[in-house]
Amino acid sequence: MLRHENLNPFAIAQAQLDTAAERLKLDKGTWELLRWPMKEIHVTFPVRMDDGTVKVFHGFRVQYNGSRGPCKGGIRFHPSETIDTVRALAAWMTWKTSVVDIPLGGGKGGVICNPKELSVTELERLSRAYIRTIGYDLGVMKDIPAPDVYTTPQIMGWMMDEFETMHQMHHPGVITGKPLALGGSQGRPDATARGGLYVLREAAQQLGLDLKNATYAIQGLGNVGGFAAKIIDEEIGGRIVAVGEIDGALYNPKGLDVKAVMQHFRETGGLNGFVGAEFLPSSSDCLAVPCDVVIPAALEGVITRENVAQIKGRIVLELANGPTTPDADEVLFSKGILVLPDFLSNAGGVTVSYFEQVQNTYNFYWPLSEIHQRLDQHMTNAFKAVYDMYKKEGVNMRVAAYMVAVKRVAEAMRLRGWV
Repeated sequence: MLRHENLNPFAIAQAQLDTAAERLKLDKGTWELLRWPMKEIHVTFPVRMDDGTVKVFHGFRVQYNGSRGPCKGGIRFHPSETIDTVRALAAWMTWKTSVVDIPLGGGKGGVICNPKELSVTELERLSRAYIRTIGYDLGVMKDIPAPDVYTTPQIMGWMMDEFETMHQMHHPGVITGKPLALGGSQGRPDATARGGLYVLREAAQQLGLDLKNATYAIQGLGNVGGFAAKIIDEEIGGRIVAVGEIDGALYNPKGLDVKAVMQHFRETGGLNGFVGAEFLPSSSDCLAVPCDVVIPAALEGVITRENVAQIKGRIVLELANGPTTPDADEVLFSKGILVLPDFLSNAGGVTVSYFEQVQNTYNFYWPLSEIHQRLDQHMTNAFKAVYDMYKKEGVNMRVAAYMVAVKRVAEAMRLRGWV
């Protein structure tokens, strides 16, 4: 009987680190310190609802490692949020900021809630209450949150205002992903997708793949997947032959009408009923169609040992966090499929968040063209560093990315005298 995969996201993050640490021959103390968050905050707080009742919520903030700079990471509002998910995401953010070589560490936060069941006023009170509980552990030189699952620029604006109210001074850089009118950065909404597509461009050049004539499958049409589809359709070219969402997937080998699909999705909240493509019953079905580039852009753990044999693409571009399990990684590597790992591929978001923080600090803002140019430079340099390690060590791209990132964090820890 086959053993079940351990799909706990933090266990996966630790296993991935262990593989890199072993190859880097890290000393025991450094290795053990890197396996765990350096600080965790667990909070419980009340929120008065519109009907006058009080509801109690539970939340977290994990500051994983700040050896290279202040911690950085998003805040998630989700009914199934867990501390292990937040720990894993904070770990991945540590490696993400390191692999793109920006002077930040890794953090993450979350509140167990269903924002779809909250009114706008309840959502504002929840956002402000959460910041009041963790606000003295945040700061431009401590920990800088950003939006993530079910959090928005408006929520970031409320959070920034609450932090500034607590400290009685302007601190726009303490929260990134804000609306432009509150100090947000040009280029932030599509930064994660655009940064990933810069990485894809570099990988395709290595494989001799013409992206203008390539075929694509995208799971997830939210902020990241939706922008990826838009950029591929309008700027890169090629055919998007499949997309997946919560209610299922669409497939048309001749190519989907992306604008029509997105309009249908916005109007109905799903894909079922769209005319002009075959409807598949599972969101993950879109990952298994014949295509050149598979783009998981939804949630973690969607490519597993159970379905990895069905993956047919030449490249897997991970825009979601943790979409591929370690067992599946090994199979993809053995099949010669190039996996562009999440904390490299989706680092465009944190990179432009860093640009936002810098612009807030200087109170001087860059045009969109400069944002794109700087993002391209960071993502291209990161890919080259990882690809060089991949070729030199003969490991898969995820292990190579870990080796690049972990080596930098370990060096910072050593120079600080922590280990």
